[in-house]
Amino acid sequence: MAFDIEMIKKVYENLPKKVEAAKKAVGRPLTLAEKILYSHLWDGEAKKAFERGSTYVDFAPDRVAMQDATAQMALLQFMQSGRSKVAVPSTVHCDHLIEARDNSKVDLERALNESSEVYDFLSSVSNKYGIGFWKPGAGIIHQVVLENYAFPGGMMIGTDSHTVNAGGLGMIAIGVGGADACDVMAGLPWELKMPKLIGIKLTGSLSGWASAKDVILKVAGVLTVKGGTGAVIEYFGEGAKSLSCTGKGTICNMGAEVGATTSTFGYDDSMSRYLKATGREEIAIMADNIAEHLTGDPEVYQNPKDYFDEVIEINLSELEPHVNGPFTPDLATPISKLKEYAEMNDWPKRIEVGLIGSCTNSSYEDISKAASLAEQVSEKNLKVKSEFTINPGSEQVRFTVERDGYLDTFNKIGATVFANACGPCIGMWDRMGAEKAEKNTIIHSFNRNFAKRADGNPNTYAFVASPEIVTAMAIAGTLDFNPLTDTLINEAGEAVKLDPPTGYELPPHGFDVDDPGYQAPALDGSNLTVKVSPHSNRLQLLEPFPAWDGEDLKNMRLLIKAKGKCTTDHISMAGPWLKFRGHLDNISNNMLIGAVNFFNDKTDSVKNQLTGEYGPVPATQRAYKAAGIQTIVVGDENYGEGSSREHAAMEPRHLGVIAVLVKSFARIHETNLKKQGMLALTFDNKADYDKILEDDVIDIIRLKTFAPNKKLKVVLRHADGTKDEIMVCHSYNKQQIEWFKEGAALNIIRKEFAEKNS
Repeated sequence: MAFDIEMIKKVYENLPKKVEAAKKAVGRPLTLAEKILYSHLWDGEAKKAFERGSTYVDFAPDRVAMQDATAQMALLQFMQSGRSKVAVPSTVHCDHLIEARDNSKVDLERALNESSEVYDFLSSVSNKYGIGFWKPGAGIIHQVVLENYAFPGGMMIGTDSHTVNAGGLGMIAIGVGGADACDVMAGLPWELKMPKLIGIKLTGSLSGWASAKDVILKVAGVLTVKGGTGAVIEYFGEGAKSLSCTGKGTICNMGAEVGATTSTFGYDDSMSRYLKATGREEIAIMADNIAEHLTGDPEVYQNPKDYFDEVIEINLSELEPHVNGPFTPDLATPISKLKEYAEMNDWPKRIEVGLIGSCTNSSYEDISKAASLAEQVSEKNLKVKSEFTINPGSEQVRFTVERDGYLDTFNKIGATVFANACGPCIGMWDRMGAEKAEKNTIIHSFNRNFAKRADGNPNTYAFVASPEIVTAMAIAGTLDFNPLTDTLINEAGEAVKLDPPTGYELPPHGFDVDDPGYQAPALDGSNLTVKVSPHSNRLQLLEPFPAWDGEDLKNMRLLIKAKGKCTTDHISMAGPWLKFRGHLDNISNNMLIGAVNFFNDKTDSVKNQLTGEYGPVPATQRAYKAAGIQTIVVGDENYGEGSSREHAAMEPRHLGVIAVLVKSFARIHETNLKKQGMLALTFDNKADYDKILEDDVIDIIRLKTFAPNKKLKVVLRHADGTKDEIMVCHSYNKQQIEWFKEGAALNIIRKEFAEKNS
């Protein structure tokens, strides 16, 4: 389905001259990422070059996308802005609140019943403010965006870290917090530090068991979970052109796992084919006419080291399938080494469940390739040794694969087809027996595998692989199996070998769907009202956060010193907590309950300095707030890695945490903290992390002269009467400092609107 054609026409009409202006301003050929970034400057055509990795730039994104869990808070904030309609095309996608338990039909009906209040709220807000609404069951946001909204050369932001999936159609698509989305929907510029550029040259072509998923699994092993931070990854080369459009989407999607701002590919024939197959031939024709501007300049790809900050080369012809994990998506293991590593690390070898689908791997191509292996179960007289589940990416994909017989194939091997939703990928999985916390292994085609993420069990060893490898491993039921070389013993006692997977890039008979699940907004929503019950435990209207009082922060207490990996899952868990994403006070009861306390190696157990007793993090923080005491959170490297969920910033702000001091931040979380009026600080000397003691009374001074590139001082007054003074850094610019002073970025928007209409 084609949406927003007039907007896309305007983008394409202006793109050539904007790219030429950027080339003149920069004084050299441009990468694709630079072409899109410079052609979306808030001030119009480029007049100067921006320094990568240091200069903040205002951009004008073409559109905004929100999933239901994050849309609640984003739209509650937008309702405070005073605007009557969104300024750019925007959509809401209901995919996060459907729990996987029984099957697609039962699970969807249960979600519609349990979350009706939230769905009604999102539907009515969308209707009033001109936002497209995709109903529960319509599909996962990123697959639906790729099928309907993504377009080469465009720029979008989305309230989900995997918004980057749209890079598979040549976009610059970036995950953000709801406050950023609120700014853009309100017609304001969107600020981003000009990203660095990582170029990945792909040569050769995939064959046999290797897939597009293996490209990003390999890259994750090379860059690690923080190696892409602050950078756009741009893929190029003949190998890139040989990949399908949805395969490119898979690679871009999981680029979030290396911390990249986004990833993208240049426009090519595979994108044109995909646009036409999904009913957008008009866009393909327009893109064909300006194709030279929708990819990097030839000189860039001929001499990439002259144009990128880092260059990596991968030969697809030599690429081996990978299995990444457990507990982190960057622990990359070639399939040929998996058995050895499993034995060496005492990973549970028996695979309990294989899961395919999610926003990362739920295309027609993915499903058809997995089905080609499922067909071999009966053909070769095999029996599937693990449970097996599927989450289709959209109703269009589900309807088409059912029409083409693939769902019947999966049913015959005992698979369970869940709803067109995120499900287990984000912890919305009511897995029987998970509460026993038994050590076990699962393998899936999702993107993240942090502890507890899929089923809440800290002892579930989750491994990430392609749908093809997941299916083969589920058939075998063990990590010992290498489908490229090993045989299986069938029901007749014969040794048989699985044939390599085969499938279709696009459905041979085209896509089809009865009801895609889209609801268009009212043409004029000015007379519509949005009601939120004051007694609701799911939704809560927001109150503005208080402005800074103009004084240094004195006599603060340490809430928690987090040890090791502390992702947004640790700070604000998903799973059963998703139901409270629209109620800030209720969801704040999960604040930092997954973080490991440095001083006792426990989760959700911190010392209350008022009583000397240990207790849950949220309850302890509420005690400090009631006593009028501000607090600080201290963290390790890459703090806030993972999801874009701004609740991880809003919950501490709501409960009275004023500052977060860490060794380093993940990009989105740092921005979210700034947007909510908090201090996001980093150690000038990372070794000073060790100086933070449990009973410290802490001051942050020099705030009265808070300025860009000017360090602040932290005074640590220890319980034994001694003290340490350490310097801390920040990345605030002038505008962001105003966010802190006013109490939140939204407070400034509200004030400006009130003054304009007074």
